[in-house]
Amino acid sequence: MRALRLGLGQINATVGDLGGNTARIKEYIDRARELGVDLLAFPELALTGYPPEDLLLKPHFIQDNLRYLQEIVAHSQGIACVVGFVDAKEDLYNAAAVIHDGQMVGVYHKNYLPNYGVFDENRYFQAGRESPIYTIGGVHIGVNICEDIWYPIGPTTYQVQGGAEVVVNISSSPYYAGKSQLREKMLVTRASDEAVFVAYINMVGGQDELLFDGQSIIVDERGVLLARGRAFEEDLVVAELDIDRVFHSRLHDPRRRKERLEGKRPPRIVVSTSRPDTPRPPITTTIHPLQDPVEEVYHALVLGTGDYVRKNGFERVVIGLSGGIDSSLVAAIASDALGPENVTGVAMPSPYSSPRSRADAKALAVNLGIELKTIPITPLYKQYLKTLEPPFRGTKPGVAEENIQARIRGNLLMALSNKFGWMVLTTGNKSELATGYATLYGDMAGGFALLKDVPKTLVYKLAQFRNGGKGKWKPIPRAIFLKPPSAELRPDQRDSDSLPPYETLDPILQAYVEEDRSQEEIVTQGFDRRTVERVVEMVDRNEYKRRQAPPGIKITPRAFGKDRRLPITSRYRESR
Repeated sequence: MRALRLGLGQINATVGDLGGNTARIKEYIDRARELGVDLLAFPELALTGYPPEDLLLKPHFIQDNLRYLQEIVAHSQGIACVVGFVDAKEDLYNAAAVIHDGQMVGVYHKNYLPNYGVFDENRYFQAGRESPIYTIGGVHIGVNICEDIWYPIGPTTYQVQGGAEVVVNISSSPYYAGKSQLREKMLVTRASDEAVFVAYINMVGGQDELLFDGQSIIVDERGVLLARGRAFEEDLVVAELDIDRVFHSRLHDPRRRKERLEGKRPPRIVVSTSRPDTPRPPITTTIHPLQDPVEEVYHALVLGTGDYVRKNGFERVVIGLSGGIDSSLVAAIASDALGPENVTGVAMPSPYSSPRSRADAKALAVNLGIELKTIPITPLYKQYLKTLEPPFRGTKPGVAEENIQARIRGNLLMALSNKFGWMVLTTGNKSELATGYATLYGDMAGGFALLKDVPKTLVYKLAQFRNGGKGKWKPIPRAIFLKPPSAELRPDQRDSDSLPPYETLDPILQAYVEEDRSQEEIVTQGFDRRTVERVVEMVDRNEYKRRQAPPGIKITPRAFGKDRRLPITSRYRESR
């Protein structure tokens, strides 16, 4: 039996941490070598982190990346590796180094450069033109990168036509809810269509607004899943592949003979023709389960929050606790991501804060085990009103007076941040940000907006998940779920005074923001025309606010920020 022991090093790389990423790669090489792995693959741009963005415009960054790559090459004695890095020839390339036993034996350049959604690779890279095959241990292996395998006819096809028995795709595939299932279906299709083993290695971890979920997989030539890595955790995935099965499978499908004659002839690089005949320790190959949608998003938010805080040099966070559902969920996620000892909640009651909300914030803090500080803002608020009385004279109290309270709270949180080096986590959700139901330099002030891409209706589901399911009321108290959402900036205020009910608002926002549906299309889905027109107007006129919001974790297919880029100054309005 011809066999290949294949390993996938699902690591959490940090952009720009060339030394740290190199150390992580070397550590995984050591672990894989001990397990007798023949070929170990790492994610796309594992050496530099993904995406490095305009660091790629710094020549010294490129040279440092190449220097660290040589460290990895020298460390690869007795094993073959595929490592993502930036190659510099006559131009820059998103590249995979193919390394064997202390030698660089080849470099693959990414053929298809994505330039949609959050991707901007045409800004930095030249596209590759070749799809070579490497013979390692007598096994013919095609190597390609991320986008290359998403095309039904592309590098994978050409490599299979050239005789590839295993295709290794190294990737840094940004997460959104449900993407892992979509991606896995594509990879299963690619493997079964081409009668080839497909090994897909994905990055894990948070990088600014992007998150990588891991869940690397290995699929056999029939499209059967052999292994799946952990979700939202580092992992070393190892499997033993029976390569002869590919030959047997292809005997039953003569179409490939003609395709091979007519297809492109990729270059073949012979690295080694036999596998070392040495004893190998037994291995365990695991298919880690997929998570349900709410659980998946919750763990994504925990990983993204922890990585953003720690990778940016912070240890502790501070959160304004209002006694509402949003701030409660943020506090719970932060506690899980950083430990409750690294979370401080601050209650800042105003004249309009209800006794119930104050009690709920205290109960939440006790349940989570986080520190709670109370700083009443009523004296400051009265002083503001006194100071502004001359220019405000003759006007009715309104939004300006309400927003003063939010800005006082933002100011106090930033003061604590400056004094003690804590990062401020904001608590607004996607529904509020979409409609502008948020205060610039108030509740929008902070370092990270972890619910930025989470609709309000999903906030409740996530909070219930954190409590352990329906009917459980700790750590988030029952009263927080039951009371109507309110900013409590004026007497008896409710979110529904300014917004449609969230059960109506969120589907309209999904259709308009994420799916680019027209107003007419949304109305035909059964929504009231005036409500749709009102929501669309709020979304359009609040682009300037969103542009000033802190970064937050992408968990939907179309997040504000890198995904959805609209001009602030625009007079376009949909024709009626």
